[in-house]
Amino acid sequence: MFRFGARVVPAVVLGLGLPGAALAGPEVDACGRAAASQYEEGFAQLGRDLEQIDALVAIDTCARALKVEPDSVEAMAWLGRAYLANGDNDNAVTYLQDASDRGNVMAMTVIGQMLFNGDVLEQNEDGALDLLFEAAHAGFAPAQNTVGIAYDFGRSIEQDFEEATYWYRRSGMGGYPVAQNNIGLMYQDGLGVAQDYVAARAWFELAAEQGHPGAQVNLGKLYQDGWLGAPDFNEAARLYRLAADQGDDYGLNNLGFLHETGQGVELDVAQAATYYQRAADNGLPLAQHNLAILYETGNGVPQDDPRAFELYLAAAEGGEQRAQINLALMYLDGRGTAQNDEEAVYWTRLAADEGNMIAQNNMGYFYENGFGVTADLDAAYEWYTASAAQGYDLAIAAVERLDAAEAETAKAKAK
Repeated sequence: MFRFGARVVPAVVLGLGLPGAALAGPEVDACGRAAASQYEEGFAQLGRDLEQIDALVAIDTCARALKVEPDSVEAMAWLGRAYLANGDNDNAVTYLQDASDRGNVMAMTVIGQMLFNGDVLEQNEDGALDLLFEAAHAGFAPAQNTVGIAYDFGRSIEQDFEEATYWYRRSGMGGYPVAQNNIGLMYQDGLGVAQDYVAARAWFELAAEQGHPGAQVNLGKLYQDGWLGAPDFNEAARLYRLAADQGDDYGLNNLGFLHETGQGVELDVAQAATYYQRAADNGLPLAQHNLAILYETGNGVPQDDPRAFELYLAAAEGGEQRAQINLALMYLDGRGTAQNDEEAVYWTRLAADEGNMIAQNNMGYFYENGFGVTADLDAAYEWYTASAAQGYDLAIAAVERLDAAEAETAKAKAK
């Protein structure tokens, strides 16, 4: 199974707010109630995530507030947030940039994240970090999480897992679920901290209780894989379902896997295919690969080599190594597509170059037999050896066979 503890987020979450608004009139207060986030001081109960804002109401309320108090930086920032919730990026940037220039930490964070992601604004990680560090040092949890990401992945700053953990922890303690999930992954993987699955569970639980689907999946994986004791497939299934009900692709895929194997849920391969299909339609390479296997084998769905090939190709192009290997085998055998040894070598080499031991073994086979490449026993031996060093039995046997053949040849020459 794929390891689901990926710390990467597709884009930094923009569900933000600002701390400590100054005393304001009733119009600005109403604007805050309409567009503030739960991370603002005093708005823990009233604030909301970006997608929970009634955008049109918030825009109208905050526009009136800004008309009454044109110098209110808070109203300006909230109006920008309301426009962002409505998908009006141009107006959002106008107000947020102005508020950011005036030192509003929420606006600084949103503009910083736009620059960091390179989605709404042209990517400028250095400029982004200037804003994000200032907001993070001011104690703003969403900015602290993004600074953690920058250290975690070395984004325009030297990679430093300990610093990443420090900022994730500060953000997580501020209640930010994305950061709680991220520090849970640091404990799970032993990055910047000693590996500790109990601590990982504690952080995942905090985020999962807030409905964070990634944390629900990661917590479920701990239970599925038995890192907290005996595997608990029932709890894993419950958590995956929570994520799947939110449309999370990994939640859908993992719930499909449990249905395919009958762990924690009823064995139902047709249902597994349904879950895989939903995630595959959203472009998840892992789900495309898993669904392809069902079509190749005719398990839970009608056997269909062309459909399997199509899915393997999509997953392989998405970087799924096992799909690259299986796609190569379909090219090698001419199943679901025209036979093509060169394509088989191409896709196998992609996975082999990433250290996949099965692909390395297969590259050895290609070189030994001259499939798609010029036969070369030295190259074959190198690939087999690389695979055998990782413990792959077929490669170990191939190395022993080639060693034995070489010994026999040397023995014959010595006579």
